[in-house]
Amino acid sequence: MTATPPSIPEATAPRLRVLAAMSGGVDSAVAAARAAEAGHDVTGVHLALSANPKSFRTGARGCCTVEDAHDARRAADVIGIPFYVWDLAERFREDVVEDFFAEYEAGRTPNPCLRCNEKIKFAALLDKALALGFDAVCTGHYATVVRRADGGRELHRASDMAKDQSYVLGVLDERQLAHAMFPLGDTLTTKDEIRAEAERRGLAVAEKPDSHDICFIADGDTRGFLAKRLGSAEGDILDESGARVGTHEGAHGFTIGQRKGLRIGHPAPDGRPRYVLDISPVENTVTVGPAESLDVSALSAVRPRWCGAPPRGAGTYTAQLRAHGGETEVTAEPVADGRELRVRFAEPVRGVAPGQAVVLYDGTRVVGSATIASTERARPLPTAAE
Repeated sequence: MTATPPSIPEATAPRLRVLAAMSGGVDSAVAAARAAEAGHDVTGVHLALSANPKSFRTGARGCCTVEDAHDARRAADVIGIPFYVWDLAERFREDVVEDFFAEYEAGRTPNPCLRCNEKIKFAALLDKALALGFDAVCTGHYATVVRRADGGRELHRASDMAKDQSYVLGVLDERQLAHAMFPLGDTLTTKDEIRAEAERRGLAVAEKPDSHDICFIADGDTRGFLAKRLGSAEGDILDESGARVGTHEGAHGFTIGQRKGLRIGHPAPDGRPRYVLDISPVENTVTVGPAESLDVSALSAVRPRWCGAPPRGAGTYTAQLRAHGGETEVTAEPVADGRELRVRFAEPVRGVAPGQAVVLYDGTRVVGSATIASTERARPLPTAAE
């Protein structure tokens, strides 16, 4: 891996007109307060992402409720900045919710938070902000944007790896990074210290619970949410040999690597747990098997997005495969005239699901990301003839 070039923290930037995206949670409120304290001209904005907010989460969860809009407004009043609510519900429905349905229907497992960052916060929101004369969009993500000596921007992990959110920001290109500000990313502070800072600043969201689940699934029941839209269709659950071991009510209710909720009527012959190995929406089947059958040695990914210039040829990186996962060593190479990314793991990894993102890192620097399209198993599933 190459060394990180000399960089200048974005905190040293001149006074900017900043649009602070305020979800109603503690992180975005403290981020807006820090941006204002740094001398920037800050305006707060809350994104109304549902035409009917009650269809999203209820209660103080930090995203997508009427209460959240009120909490964001009160925080902006305390900070002393102007505040607006922008209706992006239709754009959110088209780019995030409909994409979520389509991906599950195709047997893939999407990451809606990553898609929201790409399509809403740093596409729709940023484009509107720039059109109105703002210089940057500020959010409460834990990541760091640095300015290289040549003026280019790079996205790096947060100083505190325990809170790092660079994985869900790996979809940002260099133009978007040039207008992104993450005031929480370059300080080594625990979440308790962030809450204590919010309390010192008089922000009522200091003790507000974090939001962890998908914001547009009101009760957290993903399978039920999908069934209401995609319906139910009974199909077979198969073992690796193709033998029928159970039934399901819709292949869209499963994801690669899933163990719980399989509802198989009898245990495996060896008594070991079984996991989802494959999903076939065309045949409406779900294949299950032992944990070692989840091992993947390589993958192909599509729609690569680079946080800077695309790499030329094969290179050695580390990769992260889920928002809260660890890193693994890989070799990666753009192929098909840059439209695809081929990734090979130094050691097999387990439970990689098409539809998720693979994000490449060079040290702490985010190189880019792509959407996993297919995987190569370390131990291929047997065919019917076998």
